[in-house]
This record gives sequence, C-alpha cells and structure tokens, in this order.
Amino acid sequence: MSLNPLADGPTVLVASVGEAEGSRPAAAALACAAAEVDQATLLVDLGGRMPRPTLLASAAAQHLEERLVSHLPQARVAARGQVCHVAAPADADGFQTTAAAVTVARGALAVLHLPPVALQPMLSGGEGPEPSGVLLRADLGADRPLTAMLARDLLDRSLRVAVLKRRLSWIAERRALFGALPADAPGGLPPGLRRLLLASPAAV
Repeated sequence: MSLNPLADGPTVLVASVGEAEGSRPAAAALACAAAEVDQATLLVDLGGRMPRPTLLASAAAQHLEERLVSHLPQARVAARGQVCHVAAPADADGFQTTAAAVTVARGALAVLHLPPVALQPMLSGGEGPEPSGVLLRADLGADRPLTAMLARDLLDRSLRVAVLKRRLSWIAERRALFGALPADAPGGLPPGLRRLLLASPAAV
C-alpha cells in the first residue's frame, strides 16, 4: 500500500557513535526499506560527497529527483534505484536545504545521514526538519556508556531510538547504496528496528 502523499512521513536521523562504521549504508538501507513502486524515499547525506546517478532508477525516484531539482536548483541530487539521494553540507545552510528537501518529498520517508558532530546541532538548532526517530550505529563493546547517554537524551526529546549493533553485510551495504535492497534481504536491517523507525509519526 502506498504512503498517503498528504500525510507526513517519518524523518529519521542516522549517525554513528564513536568509531563505529557503517552508518551511511545503514541509512541507505532504511531508505530502501520504505520505498515502493510508486513511492520513492529520500536520503540526505549531510557532509557527504556528490551523489552519482545509476543506470537503473525507478520512475518514482526520477520523478522525485525532478521535483527536488525544480525546487532546489542548487542542490546535489541523484536518483539511485528506488531512492533519491541528496548531498548537503553539515552546517546551517545544509540543514535548511535538508528541511526544504523533506518538504518537497512530503509524505515519503526521509532519512538523514549526518556526522556525529552534527547530531546535536541538527536537533537543537531549529534549522533542520523535525525528526521522528534516530538510528545510532554503535559498537556497544567499545561505546556502551556513550551510546546509553546519547539514547537517554534522544528519548527525553520524545524521539524513537534504535541502535544497530553490527554493520550490515558487505553485499547488503552495496545494494543499499544503489537503492536496491529489499526490506527483508539477508544481511539487512533487523525487522524490529524497521518497524520502530518506519512507523508513521502519528502512531503511538
């Protein structure tokens, strides 16, 4: 069933904790998980490099790309598989671009990957979009206390919080970055994590 284009879709922030790797592919996998044939999702990579288009992109992703380019002609946008990628700087200008991109993609899931140092400014600065949840990529063996402290702060902000304890498999990561990872693919995101973060913001 397609998402209601008149309703707000979830907006999920994704960041790593400490030296944990794999947050960007995890963000891409989350974006893939909610994509449908007639509903592309949005992946914004704050501080990331220019996205490159792929040979295969869905009609919905191409349509979203066209809308974003029309409304944000200075933005770096590329349709990849079933996901539309946007690169923006991890600063106040990038936060504003991100908020505008989320508005253009209204009704679709928006996943925002950002460097750890940008997480608190994004949450506190008032320049970015209103998030519904946060996915933390953390290695608990090395960063359990830091992860727990960060999770408590996020929960105090009434956000849904999930922790990805292991990075995705290499194949799943590559497919996710190409916008072509089915939600239930082996080596992908755990089902419970997807259910928590992809639920409508209005859901209790």
